[in-house]
Amino acid sequence: MVCLQGRKSLYILATLMMVVGKGLSRGHSAMRVVEAVVNLSINGSRSMGSRGEVSDVKNGTMIEQELMQWVHYVDNLTNHTVFGVAKNVFTPSSTLRVDGKPGNGHYTSIQQAIDSVPAYNVHRVIIQISPGTYNEKVKIPWNKPYITLQGSGYSSQCVIVWNDTADKVGDDGKPIGTFNTATVAIDAPYFIARNLTFKNAAPHPTSGAKNKQASAIRVSGDASAFTGCQFLGAQDTLYDHKGRHFFQDCYVEGSVDFIFGDGLSMYQNCHLHAIGARYEALAAQSRSSPLEDSGFSFVNCKVTGSGLLYLGRAWGSFSRVVYAYTYMGNIIVPQGWYDWGDPTRERTVYYGEYKCSGPGANLKGRVAWSRQLSDEEAQPFLDLNFVDGSEWIGQ
Repeated sequence: MVCLQGRKSLYILATLMMVVGKGLSRGHSAMRVVEAVVNLSINGSRSMGSRGEVSDVKNGTMIEQELMQWVHYVDNLTNHTVFGVAKNVFTPSSTLRVDGKPGNGHYTSIQQAIDSVPAYNVHRVIIQISPGTYNEKVKIPWNKPYITLQGSGYSSQCVIVWNDTADKVGDDGKPIGTFNTATVAIDAPYFIARNLTFKNAAPHPTSGAKNKQASAIRVSGDASAFTGCQFLGAQDTLYDHKGRHFFQDCYVEGSVDFIFGDGLSMYQNCHLHAIGARYEALAAQSRSSPLEDSGFSFVNCKVTGSGLLYLGRAWGSFSRVVYAYTYMGNIIVPQGWYDWGDPTRERTVYYGEYKCSGPGANLKGRVAWSRQLSDEEAQPFLDLNFVDGSEWIGQ
């Protein structure tokens, strides 16, 4: 059995191999890639910050925070594909079974199964979840990649539910904030979910209520994919925080900003359903720089529901959202998009529509600063290349 420190070393070595291979495949010189690696790993006693500064650390081991700083640095060096060449062939996959009834599976809770996965895991672990409602808060830490949560049957048969809101007081006596409300939090790369419902059961906030954000899921790990899943909540349902993500054949329900964050994500064949009673927004994307590679692309989706809905609003100054081949119900406000009360953002956001249909797709009344995309302009948003899909989807 490999000790934790040894496992950490193996994990770093595997990542080094992936980084070097990816760096060279991207056309970076061998000297540039090796120099970055050497500066980060000499004797395990030095680390590199996000801008490349080298600093001494107090002990001879690379703690988790420093390791992630290193990964993010080289990730940027190789165009956000530090895990992109991992073929997941180190060892065969294994399966754990979760069943709420004792004796029917390996574990009775999903978190127990996740906790059993070794840190710095390098093979696919499939957690098979029996039908039922699992009242628990689940977190997959950054050092447990390659985990799959697989529901048995339809997504409605396997439900993970909790009810935290942003104003809940935490152990430190302070509100936990939106980030910590998620029923399920994904910090690890290469996560997959199939046929599950992620739900935050907090009630719909009343008009004027503050700090009632209640996420069903937060996705912060790179290269994460969801198929046939439901995401149920009210305000801030799906926190698409950061990283490359792919959602296929999913159902997302909410009211205020019910898909939000700074991810680079494609939503394909998804049903987006609003449950608001007044003016709300579907997507709040927070891209803050023209150099930042993030944005949401909705392709072949369907938008329905109640209330009046903006397609998106500019949480970030360079917010980027595109809808293509999407059916839009009559709940879409004619203007289509909202600048979050800051007219300066109208010059920098990228909001586009391409060959959409339905009463809400009527372009009459759209704000002048939104875009009706040409074939050429739309092409980068239409397929999996938008999220570097050939490098990780299907692996």
